[in-house]
Amino acid sequence: MKLSVVVPVYNEEGSLGELYERLERTMAEQRWDYEYIFVDDGSTDRSIIVLRELRQRDPARVNVISFRRNYGKSAALECGFRAVSGDVVITMDADLQDDPDEIPRLVAKIEAGADLVSGWKKSRHDPWSKTLPSKVFNWVTSLVSGIKLHDFNCGLKAYRRDVVNAITIYGELHRFIPVLAGWEGFRVEEMEVHHSRRKYGRSKYGTRRFLNGFFDLITVMFVTRRALSPLHLFGRIAVVMFFIGLVPLIVFLIEWLGGAGLRVRPIMLFGFVMIIVALQIGSIGLLAEMISSRSAKDSTYTYKEYLVRGEASGLKSREPRESP
Repeated sequence: MKLSVVVPVYNEEGSLGELYERLERTMAEQRWDYEYIFVDDGSTDRSIIVLRELRQRDPARVNVISFRRNYGKSAALECGFRAVSGDVVITMDADLQDDPDEIPRLVAKIEAGADLVSGWKKSRHDPWSKTLPSKVFNWVTSLVSGIKLHDFNCGLKAYRRDVVNAITIYGELHRFIPVLAGWEGFRVEEMEVHHSRRKYGRSKYGTRRFLNGFFDLITVMFVTRRALSPLHLFGRIAVVMFFIGLVPLIVFLIEWLGGAGLRVRPIMLFGFVMIIVALQIGSIGLLAEMISSRSAKDSTYTYKEYLVRGEASGLKSREPRESP
């Protein structure tokens, strides 16, 4: 079995040397063939210099891809996935908060039958400003997607090669890799992993990115057509609002048929407004359904090309996969 370790890097010059040494100690205890793929996401510190030194030190196993600018973690993972040659793929962050010693346990669960194993940082060493939004995000994502995990955003994961070949990630969709894999029919499991305190640098994530994650969840649900039809969602909202607005109008109609005089009252205006808004929401749902259906029928997944510095050994473009 060959193992590919994909590590996105953004301004982590202080941790890269120690990360490599810890990975080597872990790999030395196993009987695997392995490779490291470090993807420098446009770092502005000395990260690329450190990575090139590691490449010179171990050219047989260390592969470096360097973006000319910062594209984001999803882009780094996508390009890393294109470059892998292993049967099992490990992803982990470069900040040393993910423990390389957990890799054998992740691989063991893959060998036991899982297609994707996602780490669960049950005991986190992060401030509440990160842990609280994360808990809310994970709860909502689990509820909406139907994939029951505690920690979607943990960088430490293990995948069968088939999984990384089947999914496409861009924007902020790296948070939803277990969702995308689960909707494709892969077996997704979770494993509690050790989480360490940050030793170098500072966190790249904040509340704003978690807010963006909710919008990306809606995008995943609609564009991939795995969870919910746009017309079903907007249609349900429209039907509820339509009947709420219809009730007071029926009451006033009955009064008018009974001979009572009508006059404009706030509840009547409320009924008219609810019906008009319901029709507008229903129309939005119908348009979204038409666009989503056409996209699923006629288009294929495409892969954005990212500008890299020099030659990226092993980087290849995958053929677009037809949408189901």
